[in-house]
Amino acid sequence: MSVRDLTILGCSSQQPTRFRNQGAYLLRWNNEGLLFDPGEGTQRQFIFANIAPPTVTRIFISHFHGDHCLGLGSMLMRLNLDKVSHPIHCYYPASGKRYFDRLRYGCIYRENIRVIEHPVAKEGVVEDEGPFRIEAAFLDHGVENIGWRIKEPDQLCFHKEALDRSGVSGPNVRLLQEEGFLLVDGRRVTLEEVSHRRPGDIFSYVVDTRPCPGAFALAKDATLLLSESTYLERDRALAEEYQHMTAKQAAEIALQSGVETLVLTHFSARYPDPEELGREARTVFPRTIVADDFKKIPFLKRGS
Repeated sequence: MSVRDLTILGCSSQQPTRFRNQGAYLLRWNNEGLLFDPGEGTQRQFIFANIAPPTVTRIFISHFHGDHCLGLGSMLMRLNLDKVSHPIHCYYPASGKRYFDRLRYGCIYRENIRVIEHPVAKEGVVEDEGPFRIEAAFLDHGVENIGWRIKEPDQLCFHKEALDRSGVSGPNVRLLQEEGFLLVDGRRVTLEEVSHRRPGDIFSYVVDTRPCPGAFALAKDATLLLSESTYLERDRALAEEYQHMTAKQAAEIALQSGVETLVLTHFSARYPDPEELGREARTVFPRTIVADDFKKIPFLKRGS
């Protein structure tokens, strides 16, 4: 089984602190590495996390504020230096194409990697093939800002006891899967009798936004929601002014959206101990985890 986890490479908001780097998040899933919003210093954070940068196969940029993208150029150069053979898919708001190009070509280097750009201009499904269905929704941050929803295909799960009772075994299991039914000793056995479809797990990424319809749409039924919680409720006026959320608001989105596990991140430097935000969120949504640089969070299958 491939690694399934979320590594926090940084969890600060606009500025790093002594203990928290600017944000960056690596989701390892289905033999791929999905990197979200690489802020300044992300390349170095990979070293401290003891993860090889070539793990990255896809990079998602929510918007082009510096703390969400300044590490993009150095990450691409590092992958170039490592001569990765797989393509690097990059997803970002189409309106920020000029910023993407500046980051990608901000210095001299000989490019030998294959970068596939996916500029996103409208909400909805961005890609639906292979191991993931990728959806985008616009958030409320004053600039064009995209949240992401990544879903794996539903999985067919067989029930061993039902297969045994029906007399289906060996190559006939695959044949049943392909045909939908089999005749066993004169009896018709259907796929539905011996299996069920397990809904694919969902990872949702919601940062730099006030509560808005897009945030709820992205979070719906997520197995793991990584959400900003820049402020405490006592500083809600600042959250409104700068178009961010409080920890309590993030928890309310998780609760109302049927989320399995919430991970809080993107903490203001005014809070030396992010656990304070975690305690606030858990009063609303107990299954809350507080991000910390280099923390690895298992991405468990829903219900585990």
